[in-house]
Amino acid sequence: MKINLFIWLLFCLTIHCSIIAQGKDNLGIYAAVTKFDPSRNPGQDLKDAVVEAQKSNRRIILDVGGDWCIWCHRIDNFIDSNKDVSSQLHNHFIVVKVNFSPENKNEKFLSNYPKIPGYPHFFVLSEKGKLIHSQDSGKLEKGKGYSKEKFIAFLKKWSQGRRPKKM
Repeated sequence: MKINLFIWLLFCLTIHCSIIAQGKDNLGIYAAVTKFDPSRNPGQDLKDAVVEAQKSNRRIILDVGGDWCIWCHRIDNFIDSNKDVSSQLHNHFIVVKVNFSPENKNEKFLSNYPKIPGYPHFFVLSEKGKLIHSQDSGKLEKGKGYSKEKFIAFLKKWSQGRRPKKM
C-alpha cells in the first residue's frame, strides 16, 4: 500500500512539473517563462501571458535571447540582485523569455516584430499582446553591466503608471 501511494505521488508530481513547464500550474494559474528554452512554443507562451496580463492589468515584455548570450545572463543577474528593479519589473509586466539560438531561432514567431540589433532584446507589448515598443538593451547598459537608473526609467516609462490588480 505504501509503495502504491509513493508511486501515485511520484506520478502526480511528474504531471504537475510537466504542466508548470508548459506555462501553467495544475490550477490553470500562469507560471512565468523564466528560462530560454529552445523547445518552448513562444506563440503559446504569449497567449498564456496575454490572459494573465489582462487579469492582472500588466503589460508584457518579451525578453529575446539565449543561454549562449553573456549579456542575457548579466541582465538576469542584474534584475535578480536589484530588488527595486525586480519588483518594478514583475509588478508591472509579465515577462516571457523567447529563445533565439542555433537550436531554435523562433524565426516565424519573431518575424512578427522589428529586426533585433542584438541580444538580449525587449519587446514591450500591451496587455492584449500588441507591440508598443522595441528596446535595445544596450541602451540600458553601464560598463560591463546595467544601469539601475536607466532600467527603472525604462520600466516606468512603459508601465505608464499602471497599477496591477490585486489578485
